[in-house]
Amino acid sequence: MNAARPSLDRNFLNRFGILIALITLALVLSVTTDSFASASNLTNVARQVSINGILAVAVTFVLLTGGVDLSLGSVVALSGVVCALFAHPGEYPLVVPISMGLITGALCGLLNGVLVTWGGIAPFIVTLGMMTMARGLALIFSSGKPVADMTPALTNLAGDLGPVPIPVLCFAVVALLAWLFLGRFRLGRHLYAVGGNEQAARAAGVSVTKVKLFAYGICGLLTGLAGVVLAARITTGQPNAGQAYELDAIAAVVIGGTSLSGGVGSIRGTILGVLLIGIINNGLDLQGVSSYYQAVIKGLIIVGAVWLDRRQSRS
Repeated sequence: MNAARPSLDRNFLNRFGILIALITLALVLSVTTDSFASASNLTNVARQVSINGILAVAVTFVLLTGGVDLSLGSVVALSGVVCALFAHPGEYPLVVPISMGLITGALCGLLNGVLVTWGGIAPFIVTLGMMTMARGLALIFSSGKPVADMTPALTNLAGDLGPVPIPVLCFAVVALLAWLFLGRFRLGRHLYAVGGNEQAARAAGVSVTKVKLFAYGICGLLTGLAGVVLAARITTGQPNAGQAYELDAIAAVVIGGTSLSGGVGSIRGTILGVLLIGIINNGLDLQGVSSYYQAVIKGLIIVGAVWLDRRQSRS
């Protein structure tokens, strides 16, 4: 009886710990600041977390297979630049710049997947190389300066649809589709199987190569979407955009309970992790904490999340 109690407590914290932390933090900020609970601030928080949310959902697919993607921020910049290059007024219909941004992200993701699966190179090395290459391509395509003069049809994608910001709707749709896919489709279950035990998955007839290619490809596609949304929001294709975005996204996913070893995680946890990171950032801003200290705090959060992940993997 006594031995079962700690196990039950640990399971409860694993399932609801982040939700409790999120609610507690929101209550504390509501009491200590006048503006946190205002509708305008909460809308602003939702708008700010939308891009990180799309990236976090994207990298969840890769982490579930036991991989990692460090190129998210650079691919965001490259996709945004390519999108902006095709978004000058009167040149192309709106579908063209959006499609080009999505295709750019998907190609980067598929290249990562090919090098990891068929090339046999560690995901850390492959995506680190892609991080440098995509940033370089963004600078080359943009001649090292922001690509401006974008059609209002594209920049309007950063506006509102009624009371809801369009980027938030994009995040919500992406999260819903990812949740349905991972929970209802065979390929979604295969992602968990490959991350849990690759050899056992292969023995059960799962095509590990195809599963990993899909994971990196969908991660790249969604990263391209984030790049398009960001370009619309800042009204330029900025080659220096997306700096360290991969850190926030991976931190949110790991905080949400996805294991860096693969095989464990959920979109629900990823969403909660994104919201927690967003509220922490907003709360620090409202408290007037210097951006220098914010970077230190964010680093501690990332290290703490990885430490907890390792402890749970050993238990």
